[in-house]
Amino acid sequence: MAKYMLIMRGTDEGQAQYEQLDFTEVIAAMGRYNESMMNAGVLAAGEGLSDASEGAVVDFSTDTPVVTDGPYGETKELFNGFWIVDVATKEEAIEWAKRAPLSGPGTKLEVRRVTGPEDFPQDNEWVQKEQGWREEQAQRAQQA
Repeated sequence: MAKYMLIMRGTDEGQAQYEQLDFTEVIAAMGRYNESMMNAGVLAAGEGLSDASEGAVVDFSTDTPVVTDGPYGETKELFNGFWIVDVATKEEAIEWAKRAPLSGPGTKLEVRRVTGPEDFPQDNEWVQKEQGWREEQAQRAQQA
């Protein structure tokens, strides 16, 4: 099994079209989609993102990072949310992405594999430390 992130992307034009939709219908469609992934046992995580005007960008193009608050000027793409699915193959992740109840100009789902500890050199000090941190977090979560 591998984890894939389905990254929801859109444009200003798509966002304007989305705002014309019945919000109750949107939530119901997303709920049915999420439920189908839960029932299939593939949904590991998923969240929507707040409006870009509430966010900020940290730009590392200069020696000192520059922070810009939203809303942004011209937007070519906005990241609107994501799902993480735990599936056997990239093709299966794509099939789940194709079922998403999304539409509108510029609306896309990018499918990317989530890397795991096994993707990095196991003898690296920082890879080993991170594995230890993950184990500590899992133990704390069990105790909570």
